Amino acid sequence: MLSLVASPPVISAASLSKPLRSLSKAALPLSRRARPISPFPKTARSITVYKPPMNSIFNRLGFGSRPQPDPASAAIAQGPDDDVPSPGQQFAQFGAGCFWGAELAYQRVPGVTKTEVGYSQGFVDGPSYDDVCSETTGHNEIVRVQYDPKEVSFESLLDVFWKRHDPTTLNRQGNDVGTRYRSGIYFYTEEQEKLAREAMEKEQKNLNRKIVTEILPATKFYRAESYHQQYLAKGGRMGLRQSAEKGCNDPIRCYG
Repeated sequence: MLSLVASPPVISAASLSKPLRSLSKAALPLSRRARPISPFPKTARSITVYKPPMNSIFNRLGFGSRPQPDPASAAIAQGPDDDVPSPGQQFAQFGAGCFWGAELAYQRVPGVTKTEVGYSQGFVDGPSYDDVCSETTGHNEIVRVQYDPKEVSFESLLDVFWKRHDPTTLNRQGNDVGTRYRSGIYFYTEEQEKLAREAMEKEQKNLNRKIVTEILPATKFYRAESYHQQYLAKGGRMGLRQSAEKGCNDPIRCYG
């Protein structure tokens, strides 16, 4: 029986002179080349860079951009307080944090005949409480005090002001943060301005930190909503009335 044995291939010298065809990507047609696998999914959406909003705490502290005020509205809001005190009385305006506690402190002062809480030093005419809380109107929470100068001096009202709050914290009192809680004395007369600046200079000597109280002319006063008036004396949040009797020295619970 004949056996078949496979013969080895014969390689000629001519074939060795020819270059070998590479099986690399460069030798393959473009349509057959392997494409790199991207770890990211394909998308037709354009890529945008995320810009996080400015931290609200900085806005409340008075930093960051603010909307441009309407000139006509700002002119009214920045105008003088056109209300008139009762005969023989004078006005004074104070910003010392939340106006509830500050008002009660002044209600207790003998010689103070009337107190009102409201908004001033802003650039929007007719603001509401919600508007002021938005930190976009520039207003401060204010106590407007009507007093009889024959019974209580402006210096005595300033003493209450310094004792009532911390004048060294910018745009905040304790946990209350915002430009509406800024420290401010707003004068109606040159004499009030003079006494306020002298008192601040004297108070600064007793403190280790710089006083940031602003001393400015009183501007238009916008009376706050009725439920804010004498808030703590009427019971506050807890319904527990706090005394507004003249000369009372009871501790004031700021939120009732």
